[in-house]
Amino acid sequence: MIQNRKLLLLVMMKHFTIPIFVPELACPNRCIYCNQFKITGLKHIPDIDTARDIIEKYLKTIPRNNSEIEIGFFGGNFTGLKIALQKAYLDLAKSYVNNNNGCIQGIRMSTRPDYISKAKLQFLKNYPITTIELGVQSTDKDVLQISERGYDFPIVEKASALIHQFGFKLGLQMMIGLPSDTFEKSMKTAHEIARLGATEARIYPTLVIKETQLETLFRNHHYSPLSLEQAIDWSTELLCFFEQHNVRVIRLGLHPSEELTECQSIVAGPFHPSFRQLVETEIWKKEFQKIQSPDFVRGITLEIAPAQLGNAAGYGGCNRKILTERFKNVRLKGNTDMEGRKFRYTFIQ
Repeated sequence: MIQNRKLLLLVMMKHFTIPIFVPELACPNRCIYCNQFKITGLKHIPDIDTARDIIEKYLKTIPRNNSEIEIGFFGGNFTGLKIALQKAYLDLAKSYVNNNNGCIQGIRMSTRPDYISKAKLQFLKNYPITTIELGVQSTDKDVLQISERGYDFPIVEKASALIHQFGFKLGLQMMIGLPSDTFEKSMKTAHEIARLGATEARIYPTLVIKETQLETLFRNHHYSPLSLEQAIDWSTELLCFFEQHNVRVIRLGLHPSEELTECQSIVAGPFHPSFRQLVETEIWKKEFQKIQSPDFVRGITLEIAPAQLGNAAGYGGCNRKILTERFKNVRLKGNTDMEGRKFRYTFIQ
């Protein structure tokens, strides 16, 4: 009984990350697709007081009960910062982990694979850091070279091994639809991410952002981004693969900042503010297509995990509409016995 209660508590826990963006700070070069100031909507690098204000602002909105909270440093090359600045940011975050009644459990960060070393990781061991994410983007040599990432895949392998060696969780980020990318190359990247022991992944469809080299290539007809339909199809396969290999996909698609959506910083590409739900919708649609029904069925009741009801119904209710065309009377019912995308159905005769 006690074990069941613990399991129920874990299921009910919600994860929140308080994001502090340090866009392009310490990056050795700008990759052809990147303009972090446009992506994040920030015009200045946050100083320590601003970072503190960000944390306090988020804490006012996050429910404290059954919440797991981390502070995350994103958007740049954190381990490339000067040690004094890293220390200032991390000391601030650590003070919240230690003195906030256990509300904030840890720190995470994203950085480049070529800025990981034993010395850097030894320094980070002084702080309650849970996860280090690497912006891998692709494991294909040609894609990395054209994108001007400045490293090759062996560097990713070495950095990932060191992160494991020092006891941090590993997160790996990938992009789909970069110049020279193919579906097969992206699937190979996913296989390598799983092989390297990542516990988490992010999948970002490539967008053409203003004031980037990729915009120049696009306007000169030397690059074509994925269509929204292609990005959904690729991401559907990638998400299913990662789930089968116990890699949690913590983001699908770029976060829709005001700079992106209101200031029209996106020139082209498969952007949608609900991109993940579009992918989840497609997966559920394929699951529902497998249902074999006898003749003269008047309806169907589907029992689904409560958290998946919206995805099962589909973006804009599109899956429900498809089901209604087949079964006329459709009922989607929450059932806490269901997990993930498992579901149970009964026909109404």
